[in-house]
Amino acid sequence: MTDINKPVTTVLQQNDEHWMHYALALADKAEQAGEIPVGAVLVKDNQVVGEGWNMSICQHDPSAHAEMLAIRQAANQIKNYRLLDTTLYVTLEPCAMCAGLLVHSRVKRLVFGALDAKTGAAGSVTDLVRHPALNHQLEVTSGVLAQLCADKLSSFFRRRRQEQKAAKALVQAERQEKQR
Repeated sequence: MTDINKPVTTVLQQNDEHWMHYALALADKAEQAGEIPVGAVLVKDNQVVGEGWNMSICQHDPSAHAEMLAIRQAANQIKNYRLLDTTLYVTLEPCAMCAGLLVHSRVKRLVFGALDAKTGAAGSVTDLVRHPALNHQLEVTSGVLAQLCADKLSSFFRRRRQEQKAAKALVQAERQEKQR
């Protein structure tokens, strides 16, 4: 007997959630390195072919976004710059740079968690991944584990603001002490 009040979860939804949890674990690696906690994993035939997490600060590279690193790793592993029949799972909606990369690399499907109202290029600010004038469009599923993804980012920025405020207060206290 099935419970009619229980939401039906499809195999695709379960798979999307599984890989998003994987991407969230990668986002933890970014956070541990002092980076904005975004993680990405590229999957083909239910196997990881590339993974990455934000490394822009550590690598002194503005292009070292989680998506970029996952795509680069996958292209090297597959030995092809065309990543046909792959799905990218990423905790935050890709920016324009990463969205362009997904189009050029021919990723089939994009699944992301949190929306990015400031720089999102998969539907929030613009929609490069489904733009009809481009030679490739991706299938997009948004909002997978969105609250978990958004909470991870929010808590990171909240903590970072608190740390910056505490550091500023310490500098001010040291200045006041020197003036005495």
